[in-house]
Amino acid sequence: MAASASNDDTTDGASSERREQPTSIEGDEHERPVLVTGICGRLGRRLARKLHRDRRVVGLDRREFVGCPKDIRAYQVDVRRKKAKDVFRLERPAALVHLGALHDLRASPAEHHTWNVVGLQRLLEYALQYAVPKIVVLSSANVYGPRPDNPQFLAEEAPLQASESFSAVRDLVEVDMLAQSFVWKHPEIETVVLRPAHILGPVRNGPSNYLRRDVVPTLLGYDPMVQVIHYEDVVRAIDLALRPGRRGIFNLAGPPAAPLSRVVELTGRPRVALPHGLLRAALARLWRLRASAFPAPELDFIRYVCMVDDARARQELGFTPAYGLEATVRAVEDYD
Repeated sequence: MAASASNDDTTDGASSERREQPTSIEGDEHERPVLVTGICGRLGRRLARKLHRDRRVVGLDRREFVGCPKDIRAYQVDVRRKKAKDVFRLERPAALVHLGALHDLRASPAEHHTWNVVGLQRLLEYALQYAVPKIVVLSSANVYGPRPDNPQFLAEEAPLQASESFSAVRDLVEVDMLAQSFVWKHPEIETVVLRPAHILGPVRNGPSNYLRRDVVPTLLGYDPMVQVIHYEDVVRAIDLALRPGRRGIFNLAGPPAAPLSRVVELTGRPRVALPHGLLRAALARLWRLRASAFPAPELDFIRYVCMVDDARARQELGFTPAYGLEATVRAVEDYD
């Protein structure tokens, strides 16, 4: 997914140009666009189509936006390259929504780091330089990590421990921490970090792919409570986060939590319970042979609890999920 860096990756430091003071979004929201990174993904496309009804939208993605609406301008640019800075200079966005994280677990650690961590660092630098007054970064509740000693619900202040048992997600934890730091260092910019529970829908992610299997594997003796959220509800939450005055870090959850067995049951697919040691060894071998999309450490997500307290999002963002559990789970079937 991510391309290797090239010579035009170098950028001028933000301090080399005068930084403009951020202005309110309210006065010119229809003149200055919302810039969406990762706009070619299914979540990005859906967000763009929702936002462009009321606001001008531009996109930034390494992929081509096939079927792009005529009133959305999509730049086919790698976020790590200097051309990404040109997009900020030309468009002067009123808001930045960052969806463009790399989740390919087979990519090298260096590729993950440059795409996710360095990429976000540069986007935040450009946002400062070109006076973007609102930033929304989509993270994940997975950064807390599934652990046997987790409390029933994790608040936003809980430590991010996912990388302790799953080193491949270290860069995603770093991205979240980078965005957190930006929230507190730059109070003049309304920055929002969203940490949704497992997103389900016509998207290519681990939870949705897991529930699309012909036979869904579970672990013998384990049936943890899990939280899921419909991808349309995530789009709604991002829209709410873009409104003036919203800032901070927010957990997002969908319908009430349910046992994993109930979630699998709602797919209508058969499930098979296997011993943890046997399944872990089998997945490790299949992963090495490139015959599985799931590395063995991901088993902890169907073994231990990792649920979030979403009270802050309900109270401060005004977010409540529109989709119940059955509709959320069935949304994975819309994938083609």
